Amino acid sequence: MAETLLFNALRQATDEEMGRDRTVFVLGEDVGHYGGSYKVTKDLYKKYGELRLLDTPIAENSFCGLAVGAAMTGLRPIVEGMNMGFLLLAFNQIANNAGMLRYTSGGNYKIPMVIRGPGGVGRQLGAEHSQRLEAYFHAVPGLKIVACSTPYNAKGLLKAAIRDDNPILFFEHVLLYNLKEDLPEEEYILPLDKAEVVRRGKDVTLLTYSRMRHHCTQALKTLEKQGYDPEIIDLISLKPFDMKTIAESVRKTHRVIIVEECMKTGGIGAELIALINEQLFDELDAPVLRLSSQDIPTPYNGNLERLTIVQPEQIVEAVQKMMELRI
Repeated sequence: MAETLLFNALRQATDEEMGRDRTVFVLGEDVGHYGGSYKVTKDLYKKYGELRLLDTPIAENSFCGLAVGAAMTGLRPIVEGMNMGFLLLAFNQIANNAGMLRYTSGGNYKIPMVIRGPGGVGRQLGAEHSQRLEAYFHAVPGLKIVACSTPYNAKGLLKAAIRDDNPILFFEHVLLYNLKEDLPEEEYILPLDKAEVVRRGKDVTLLTYSRMRHHCTQALKTLEKQGYDPEIIDLISLKPFDMKTIAESVRKTHRVIIVEECMKTGGIGAELIALINEQLFDELDAPVLRLSSQDIPTPYNGNLERLTIVQPEQIVEAVQKMMELRI
């Protein structure tokens, strides 16, 4: 086991897959000589050359289209967005081309590409650099959406995403890159469509993902002292949801709280509530509760920024209130 930072876990995954498969290459702004905006591709150009670590102009529209074309011809591109919010400039390429071409070509083309990079609310990055794009792309047919949350799952999931024959949006949180964890020295790959049960419990199910996983585990310290026994599930796969794991938990706890950094209106939590009500309504002892970000552009001011997203103390309060609703 070796202690590894999350950005280095992503780097290891990229390095290993590039070494294993010559069709894998990385493109994006400053991914070559500079090593990526968060050093995920640091020094890889020295090992693989400048054509496999391809520095692009500041033109997300163009290089995402280039990646789709490369994937159609049999290559496996990894697109790094310097900030995931900038990929809105490539919405057409991701939605109309990457997501749909396998279907609209009658299966003649596969689109094995990964689009990854930093997102989420950082620390005073301002509204345009604090985007959470998972809900923007959630309705697009043909895309898989994955959110890593630890160095361990970041490495295993990225390796799986690179090998997958479908276009995958791979979300990393800007405040988790320096998270540390011991990783196995041997190779491992994690399933892209499987949620992780972080903690087993019997009182209430907390469904979460990305950085909010860690807010839930912070809240857990207080909840345990107060005698509560929550179950925490990291969704990991945002499209498709692992409804089997979710259903097993709901049938045990009969109460659900969704904790997300996504906006409340039209967010991941909204879709989850719909599915839980459709499939598991009779198992619920209380209405599903969602804790989401405020429906406003993220303020630059640090105090205001903190107020827009869910904090551990709010999770504690939500569990307390839900457990008071005895049936």
